[in-house]
Parts: sequence; C-alpha cells; structure tokens
Amino acid sequence: MQGSGNDFILVDHRQPVITEGDRVAWVKKLCAPKFGVGADGLILIEPSTRADFRWRFYNADASEAEMCGNGGRCAARFAFLQGMAQEDLAFETLAGIIHAQVRGRRVKLELSPPHSMQLNLEIPVGPEVWYGHFINTGVPHVVIPVADLAEIPVAEIGRAIRFHPLFQPAGTNVNFVSVLGPQEIAIRTYERGVEAETLACGTGSVAAALITAALHNLSAPLAVHPKSGETLNIYFTRQSSGFDSVFLEGEAVVVFQGEVWLDELW
Repeated sequence: MQGSGNDFILVDHRQPVITEGDRVAWVKKLCAPKFGVGADGLILIEPSTRADFRWRFYNADASEAEMCGNGGRCAARFAFLQGMAQEDLAFETLAGIIHAQVRGRRVKLELSPPHSMQLNLEIPVGPEVWYGHFINTGVPHVVIPVADLAEIPVAEIGRAIRFHPLFQPAGTNVNFVSVLGPQEIAIRTYERGVEAETLACGTGSVAAALITAALHNLSAPLAVHPKSGETLNIYFTRQSSGFDSVFLEGEAVVVFQGEVWLDELW
C-alpha cells in the first residue's frame, strides 16, 4: 500500500509467521529495492486486547518506530478491508492507542498528543548554522523553514541533522518547509530509519503544520504538499501549552496483494 508516496508492506500477522529472531533480516530483505518487494517500511498487524489490532512498524533498516502517520493510515484501511475492524477503529502502537476513520480511500488518523516542542534552535552543521524547531508527533521531528525547497540539499543536510549530537540518542527526522499561502505549506523530508529523502512523511507533515501554525499564529486546517505531489490535510486544536486533537487525513491506496517466496530470498 502507499499513502502519499510512502509505500509499505502490510502483513496479516494474527497467526505469526515471522519469529522475533528472524525479523531484522526479514524486514531488511523485503524492503530492499531490486532484491525484495521494496518499501519504506513493513507493518505487521497483530491481535490486541486493548484495541481492534496492534501493529509492529519497522523502517526499511529494520529499526522499530513508535509511530508513522502515513503507515498508520494504510494499516487502518488494510484492517478495515480485511474485516478486522469497522470504519471507525483504534489500534495499539508504541506511541499509544491511535484512532482512525476510514471513508473509502480516505483515512483520517488521530495522532497521540504532540509534545516536547522547542522553537528557535541553532543547529551547527560544519561552517553553517541552521535554524529550526523541534516537536515530537509520535516520533521526533526537526522543522526548518526555508525560502526555496528546490535549492536545499535534503540528503546531505538532513543526514547531518538526523545524527546531530543535539538530538541523540534517538536521532530525529528532518523536514524542510516553505509557506505557500495562509493555510498551505510544502515540505521535503529526510526520514530516520529510511536514511534518505522520502516522497512523503505523515508525522513530518503534522510536525511541519504545527510548527508553522505556532510561528505564524495559524488555525486549522492546513494543507501540506509533500514531494509526491499529493495533499495531506492537518487538523488540530491550539492550546496555550501546545496542541491537541491532531488529525492527519489523506488517501491510503492498495497497490497489490501477493505471496512472497521466502525460500528464494535466502
């Protein structure tokens, strides 16, 4: 499945087929372009005693992440299509219980309350200093406003900030953002775990929208345009101490269904 250009392998894992010991090798192999299926991440859908299902989300490098916005939208629609949940559902993640609404191909996902916002950070990278802002929208994000997205060396600067001592030990995702209008922004993202620029990032789009709202005193909704060219809508309620009732909305699309010949991969 893909959500705004983020692509994921989803596995109905209610009856386990991948042992914990094999998981790292399995994820890396399947997510590798040219050698496996190729994807930004892999999602296992498992039983939960607290919600409709539990997910285990793995980046392409097999690191397990707390949350992924576009992956969450895909997981919600997958669970609905497979008869595991109704249109209004909830699922268990390392970031808490996430609620979602599936309406055809469009999925509106409620994220856990953002936290740890820090504005106006100075981030030295070599001889330059980049000025950005930090917020955790389920996973950590740095947001850097720029005038022209096309001119930014996203891979080079994104990688340097992702591993910067300021954000260790967890590291951070890095988003470069330009304001297009009163309620509209464009974004390019370097994703932790993928270790490259991706076509979109759901939690990054949310982070960019919230930081932009805080800096420019904006109200919801905000339209976010990632590199994929699609549009994500971000909803939120502003509070004196930050934000709550944060939603990410966009399409979650089934690309194909198939079988993997595991014996051929090893």
